[in-house]
Amino acid sequence: MKKTLVSALLCSVISLPALATEVNIQTSMGNIRVDLNEKAAPNTVKNFLRYVDEGFYEGLIFHRVIRGFMVQGGGFDKDLERQQTHHAIAYEGDNGLKNYRGTLAMARTSDPNSATSQFFINHNDNAFLNHGARGGAGYTVFGKVISGLEVVDKIANVPTRNIGPYQNVPTTPVIIEKVTRVD
Repeated sequence: MKKTLVSALLCSVISLPALATEVNIQTSMGNIRVDLNEKAAPNTVKNFLRYVDEGFYEGLIFHRVIRGFMVQGGGFDKDLERQQTHHAIAYEGDNGLKNYRGTLAMARTSDPNSATSQFFINHNDNAFLNHGARGGAGYTVFGKVISGLEVVDKIANVPTRNIGPYQNVPTTPVIIEKVTRVD
């Protein structure tokens, strides 16, 4: 009898789903709550949470905003001063997650292994950003918006302009006030 009870308890514990890691992105336009997918992109989530835990994102802006495409932030302050980051991380874009509307993905240069702190939220389904879509690496998706998509829509619709080498910069800064883990 004890063996059966212990076996049943172990089976129920083993089959429990992993706890989701959620963060709240508090912006000057409202809150965006995101569920991070540690199973599909463990190193990317770990990297993002390192910046979150350090308070890195506080006071940074969404510096690139393109309606119908995406909103990007996490690298510049309101004066467009680039922030010092940790080393780049390895590409995890072949994890099966797609760049659908409301998903969170890592920004990078043309080098797939160059993502650091910058991220973007897809404003539309962007299949051309998926792994293999253009014959190679895509952009690593590592989370999805679970509330606050209307805030993403508001951000995506702000007027933008070009400032020096930077394009699609909101005319009024959209500030990331704080990013915190949700318990």
